[in-house]
Amino acid sequence: MNTHFKKLLNVYGEMDMQINNLKRIVCLTVIIGVATLSTGLAQSGIEPNDIERVGLSGWQFLKITANAKHSALGGTFVANSQGDAGAVFGNPSALVDVENSSISLGQVNWFADISYQTASIAKNFGSRGVIALSVATLSMGDIVETINSEIVGESRTEAVQTGNTFTGGDLAAGLSYAQQVTDNLSIGGNLRYVEETVADLSMSNVSMDIGTTYNTGWHSLRLAMVARNLGADQTLAGWSEDIQAEPVEIRMPIDFRIGVSMNVLESEGSPHVLGIALEGSHPNDGPEKINAGLEYTYAKRAALRAGYRYGYDEESLTFGAGVNMTMGNYATGFNYALVPFGRLGLVHMFTIDLGIN
Repeated sequence: MNTHFKKLLNVYGEMDMQINNLKRIVCLTVIIGVATLSTGLAQSGIEPNDIERVGLSGWQFLKITANAKHSALGGTFVANSQGDAGAVFGNPSALVDVENSSISLGQVNWFADISYQTASIAKNFGSRGVIALSVATLSMGDIVETINSEIVGESRTEAVQTGNTFTGGDLAAGLSYAQQVTDNLSIGGNLRYVEETVADLSMSNVSMDIGTTYNTGWHSLRLAMVARNLGADQTLAGWSEDIQAEPVEIRMPIDFRIGVSMNVLESEGSPHVLGIALEGSHPNDGPEKINAGLEYTYAKRAALRAGYRYGYDEESLTFGAGVNMTMGNYATGFNYALVPFGRLGLVHMFTIDLGIN
């Protein structure tokens, strides 16, 4: 009886320790999130101005959610990036979930005839961590050249099409690394070369992403944070020569995010799983935003997804679906997302994932 009683005390002691650790983590996450989302909003003795900081950064293509699964889930990716090379474009610390090798290909049919393609490959080297390579390209297509032409006899100009065309595009190529620090905690980062071109003007830079993921061990609850697009200001080369003006410094679209995800409906032996994801975003060029997603999965083979984006001008509801197939050591996934952009129209996104277990 005494032995059983001691075992019972040990069990309760371990449970109490886990609960206390979880409380500390949740409290720390909330504190960090609140501090991050409130940075710069108030100063001692000064009433904050209602400024949204819109239009203060460039490199806008880095904001596009490249993965169709994440896009369908309201653009959430901080805590629910998992198991494939596409985590490069979300939270790089989730690359540790790649079992062996993974390839991810994405296609985004943006509005205004803009197309965006992504590709990434990841390899797990065991205790040495996971290494990934990625590339993303954006093409604006042909744009009709329009100039301001002086009106004869008047002191004003009018817009005139020259008959010529120009184009613009973006490129991001990077190296990623992720490591499992403890049984529950992983950390990862991206280092990317980015380039932007518009007609004869261009600029390049180096950006960095840093992310962490913590598996609490309580059911499937995951807490995560990520800082994206960290980098120095840059200027357009050729600006002063072609435009006859002083070059303007262009900021990176830095974004701090904190998120949580969990399966709220899941039982052993049941093919039905219902998961939720929630995250907050603090960008340096706009108001704070909240993303939420809901995913229903049947037998790990088919998924239906929906999400909501709060704080955006034209985005709100998102939708999508996915199919997974396994043949031997190979796993293939196809995901689709439909993202309405209000007056700008519908955006279709596709992602194909190939995993080797």
